[in-house]
Amino acid sequence: MKDTNEHARSYYAATAQWRSDYPQLAGEHRCDVAVVGAGFTGLSAALFLAERGYDVAVVEANRVGWGASGRNGGQLIDGFVELEKIERRLGPEATEVAYRMGLECRDIVVQRIEQYGIDCDLKFGYLDLALKPSEMDDFRVEIERKQRANYPHAMRMVEREEMPSVIGSRLYIGGMINSGNGHLHPLNLCLGQARAIEQHKGRIFEQSPVMRIEHGDHPKVHTAEGVVHAKKVVLAGNAYLGRVEPRLFGKVIPAGSYMIATEPLGDDLAIELLPQDNAACDQRIVLDYFRLSADRRMLFGGFCNYSGRDPKDITASLQPKMLHVFPQLADVKVEFEWGGYIGISMNRVPQMGRIEGNTYYAQGYSGHGLAPTHMAGKVLADAIGGDFEQFDVFARIRHWRLPGGKWFANPALAIGMLYYRLKDLF
Repeated sequence: MKDTNEHARSYYAATAQWRSDYPQLAGEHRCDVAVVGAGFTGLSAALFLAERGYDVAVVEANRVGWGASGRNGGQLIDGFVELEKIERRLGPEATEVAYRMGLECRDIVVQRIEQYGIDCDLKFGYLDLALKPSEMDDFRVEIERKQRANYPHAMRMVEREEMPSVIGSRLYIGGMINSGNGHLHPLNLCLGQARAIEQHKGRIFEQSPVMRIEHGDHPKVHTAEGVVHAKKVVLAGNAYLGRVEPRLFGKVIPAGSYMIATEPLGDDLAIELLPQDNAACDQRIVLDYFRLSADRRMLFGGFCNYSGRDPKDITASLQPKMLHVFPQLADVKVEFEWGGYIGISMNRVPQMGRIEGNTYYAQGYSGHGLAPTHMAGKVLADAIGGDFEQFDVFARIRHWRLPGGKWFANPALAIGMLYYRLKDLF
């Protein structure tokens, strides 16, 4: 069977610790749990299960971390979901569970890195940036709310006069720093967890697109060349699941997300732009986010395409945005550009559920998935083991599916996001 897809030519792929080369699935295999997808959700679920003694097989269409998990901004941010949405729908008890999950999702990532010695350039410090006074007011409310809830990490406001000490841009009027959040190399995190799964005798198959799933008491996961007989199945394909499970098709809308990376800046310029080496983002719906890599490149994202069509030139779309924030980079070469799909849930709440009893799924992180995906993997593993407390909070939430699949959904989403773009201007 011919290879389907290698990694995008991203900065992350170019600086990966190693290149995964797991076998294609061929013939018949048996396991306790078959996991479809080797991104953060699938790897997290598989590792939690393997640690608990389950015989796990991960089936990936391309390479470990091939999708959004290995291409994203690398921004490690706690919080699983907007708590107000959970409180409106499910009440205070569910809100408390969701809040604890929001704290735990960040901790899971840090614990995985420490436990397995994963070299992924983890750096703490996160800077939220304000473009208008109302956003500064929101920051103050956020700090007070978290302090009341005994939030475990230091947070502080950055007023206008202090801004040069945290960012070399005149665009912003202030900010908020969270010392518990931070940034990392996402593909190396994926690869490190894949090796950890191997340590626990889990199996991983690459270049093995799943064609169909037979549900029932004894589920089967079919690829073109083989089949996995399992007791339970985890679906973790998110934006790339496609029509593998028809009952999930259309519940998550694929939206294009893109990044660029400059040449190495050198210490002086890097310190001028981000003196404290924080990851950063603004507060708009269609936001800019950026950080420095370990080798002092500017990694910049901020263009999300909801039309279903990739831009002809990613650099031409993103570089003007980067220069708007940092004019100092006008003469700096962009060396990498890349993109891919993220899974958008229409209400921006991650989706979890079960299909015919033995198949579990999690998806729809809406661009905020690095930490929540790891939490989702734990929640799915807990549910498979019989603990449904956290799973049931999200399984109770109704999610709508847009009619007409992606041909209708993407234009509808594009129109909706245009509304929010206009709202950001006022």
